[in-house]
Amino acid sequence: MSMRPRTFRTPALVLKRRNFGEADRLLTLLTPLHGKFDAVAKGARKPASKKTGHVELFTRADVLIAKGRSMDILTQAEMTNPYLPIREDLIRGAYANYAAELLDRFTYDSDDTYTTTLFDLLDTTFARLCDDDDPRRVIRYYELRLLDEVGFRPELNECVVTHEDVQPTDQFFSFDGGGVVSPQGSAHSAGLVSLPVVTLKLLRHMQRSAYQQVGALTVQDSLHSDVERVMLGYITYILENRLQSIAFIHRIRQFNS
Repeated sequence: MSMRPRTFRTPALVLKRRNFGEADRLLTLLTPLHGKFDAVAKGARKPASKKTGHVELFTRADVLIAKGRSMDILTQAEMTNPYLPIREDLIRGAYANYAAELLDRFTYDSDDTYTTTLFDLLDTTFARLCDDDDPRRVIRYYELRLLDEVGFRPELNECVVTHEDVQPTDQFFSFDGGGVVSPQGSAHSAGLVSLPVVTLKLLRHMQRSAYQQVGALTVQDSLHSDVERVMLGYITYILENRLQSIAFIHRIRQFNS
């Protein structure tokens, strides 16, 4: 973790935003070089403030940060990418909220270990959520890339019990083992969930391929649901509780069904 200067300018993605005091906002920002940290945008809730509109959730901005006595202060902000479809479409916004919450849960404040890569990943994911016609495909790809970066890459090519190559048949997945368990290995394991071969193939394709290839796929709803079942189960196991944004996504789906 490097020492931040007393004043610095940086690109930033707004992960969280809370009211603070009578007129301020407390922001959680992700930056490419200085990690994730909280900063106060003083007066940002006042209609006449120059910061109003430049510190919206899930947007990218150029900000000037000054170190205060107890908290960092955002002294200037200029929005550089509003990602409007995220803010105008409820389901895209819900997935952006999930992406931001997931990254927030997997990172620590002021830890700049992987932030350049994670900043680029989240920035690109927000852009894809704006443009792609299948936000669920965008999010599954994002989950796999994020897990790669933070050290929880699921093992999809060999059985985590027998260490033999996975065969093109239905398998199991171990949240505790972090990967695929073959039918032969399942006799020596507990707490497994089913992993149909079609689900495994899609996960492996997403894990090894560039998004240009993944984005060309048409994924049926039933397959989307099964991949989501495995990925959310694994992520929930790692984090030891369920993310709040998942419940909101499910409520939107029920409302639209």
